[in-house]
Amino acid sequence: MNHWLVKSEPFKYSWEKFNKDGRTFWDGVRNYQARNNLREMKEGDLVLFYHSNDGKNVVGIAKVVKEFYQDPTTSDPNWVVVDLVPVQSLAKPVSLEQIKAEESLKDISLVRQGRLSVMPLKATEFDKILEMGS
Repeated sequence: MNHWLVKSEPFKYSWEKFNKDGRTFWDGVRNYQARNNLREMKEGDLVLFYHSNDGKNVVGIAKVVKEFYQDPTTSDPNWVVVDLVPVQSLAKPVSLEQIKAEESLKDISLVRQGRLSVMPLKATEFDKILEMGS
């Protein structure tokens, strides 16, 4: 199993809306590196849900339930989506400041490539963030 982090601006698509919907396809990715990360996601992979811009917190865990396919919001074959379902909210949000202050997380893409919207995490990084949010 692989681990990931996806970012969404809460005013566009919040963790609360995601939970209400119960399932979504992760669309709107228009960066090739992020798109390539979507293509690497496998059914069953776990995904941290991060509120970007407003809040800047990891707020929940999702799971990949359908691997990549053509983004239905565009006819351009370069762009893909995956389907995600919410798994659980973190007991307490983990802020970007907390992540940056944690030595074991200093090399994650969230810190090094702040604008990347879909990124891989090592299992140890994923687990550390979960520990911080419990």
